[in-house]
Amino acid sequence: MGDRFDVLDVPAEAGRAGLRHLSPASPVAVQGDRMRLLVAAGSAEELPGLLDWLEWGALTPDLRALGAGCVMDAPLPPGTEPAGLRPSAGRSGVQGAAVWLRPPEPGCAVEASLPTLSAVRGGGGAPDLVRLVDTVATQCHRLRLRRACAQPLALP
Repeated sequence: MGDRFDVLDVPAEAGRAGLRHLSPASPVAVQGDRMRLLVAAGSAEELPGLLDWLEWGALTPDLRALGAGCVMDAPLPPGTEPAGLRPSAGRSGVQGAAVWLRPPEPGCAVEASLPTLSAVRGGGGAPDLVRLVDTVATQCHRLRLRRACAQPLALP
């Protein structure tokens, strides 16, 4: 990662809210309860400052950026499975393995469809990383609040 794209790794529920800010050609993978949104290379370095600017920095939402030097489990190309392994119920792919929610389009350059800071690319039609991060951070915070409210109160 880091040369062609970076990844925002978020809870799947938060990632679903962010899908509206992606172009239909933006690749998205899912593994377990986590969604991986592919974003423009360099976005992982920008994320801490962007979260601070959006006033999410101190809240530390369940949002991780994977950039240069990081790895993620790569989903298999659509329609392929290793021999001897069962697909998981109701989904393509191997149980526990990463699967494509939106696979990259064969033969197309992925970079043009990835969210980026508008100022970096001059707003040339790429999805806006600021809107995506703000939406996903908001959903991560809501999930955390929901979990906190579900905890029983400790009485002395």
